[in-house]
Amino acid sequence: MADVFITSEKKQALEERMIRLGILEKDLIEKFVLGAGSGGQKLNKTSSCVFLQHLKSGLEIKCQRERSRELNRFVARRELCDRLEERILGQQSARQQANEKIRRQKRRRSRRQKERVLDDKKKHSVKKQSRRSGNFES
Repeated sequence: MADVFITSEKKQALEERMIRLGILEKDLIEKFVLGAGSGGQKLNKTSSCVFLQHLKSGLEIKCQRERSRELNRFVARRELCDRLEERILGQQSARQQANEKIRRQKRRRSRRQKERVLDDKKKHSVKKQSRRSGNFES
């Protein structure tokens, strides 16, 4: 995995992460397939899309995020690590926590919370109104 786009620090970090998760290169089946979708004729004619299969866990990754084959190989391995971590750690994984945070943020507020927020806004508005009318007259 040698490419000008990937720094040696990133490569080293990915290799350490793969070792920590028990992913060995011999347990991976890697195929290069033709790309598809938007991106033009060049993308559809070259085999830059990476199909990665981890034999022990049965996870399959197909990566066509970048135009470079080497960069797609790197990204596919990183995605494999993410999915395996998510499977192992479950609720504790960083991706799972981020998804949960977004879900909480999008959740609708209860009626009581809405009333409380509106009440606070009204109090703040009254406070600003009193400042505006009294302090600036000379």
